[in-house]
Amino acid sequence: MTDRVYPKSTAHPPQPLNGSAGTNSFPATKAQLYGATRPAYRPQPQRRSRSRCCSCCLWFTFVILSILVLAAIASAIFYVLYRPHRPSFAVTSLRISQFNVTATKLTSKLDLSITARNPNKKLVFIYDPTTVSAATSSSDVSVGTGTIPAFVHGTKNTTSFKVLISSTSETLDSSSITALKSDLKSKSLPLKFQLDTKVKVKVGGLKTNKVKIRVTCDGIKATIPAGKSPGKASTENVKCEVDIRVKVWKWTF
Repeated sequence: MTDRVYPKSTAHPPQPLNGSAGTNSFPATKAQLYGATRPAYRPQPQRRSRSRCCSCCLWFTFVILSILVLAAIASAIFYVLYRPHRPSFAVTSLRISQFNVTATKLTSKLDLSITARNPNKKLVFIYDPTTVSAATSSSDVSVGTGTIPAFVHGTKNTTSFKVLISSTSETLDSSSITALKSDLKSKSLPLKFQLDTKVKVKVGGLKTNKVKIRVTCDGIKATIPAGKSPGKASTENVKCEVDIRVKVWKWTF
């Protein structure tokens, strides 16, 4: 038997595109080629908005500093020209004509003399009505109130006031009654007076806005009336402290 001889195939096997044996690859698509050459997107920082914000802050700071400097210069010029001083107050005399304490109530009548002095040569003070309240220094129990009418305080002027401070059958709590009776045992009642008002300052033809002031007169001792003779203060010509009351939002300083 003769062997059959098959003719050899002359067809060449497919060659890999990338020249490596055993792997098949295809040409890159347009999308792949475009993605390979396109740079990755990176967001750029917004420099313009930051620079504008910084410039606004600098301008705002500059304006605030300029206002403060101008205010300081104006205050210095005003002080040099007018030499402003606060008014002064003093308690010159005190008489207690009535002071009765029961189990629940207090009845009192005090005659208070106060002097107010304006030391300025060019400033005039214009006062609103003033509320005067009296209380004990030791226990801060109210013993009466009074009023000083509105007045104009001229330059280099000293004005005297007589104020009636009274309390008619005012009901007090048990702790206040106990504190008052304890003070009355010594027959010398420590008192303090507080004046609250508003004042304008007049400079030539100009007037400022109203400012709250509080005058505190402390360290006064008075004897309690015995029979028909009224009690008198054992300390006289007591100088008072004057404080300006400035309100910032909900707080008063």
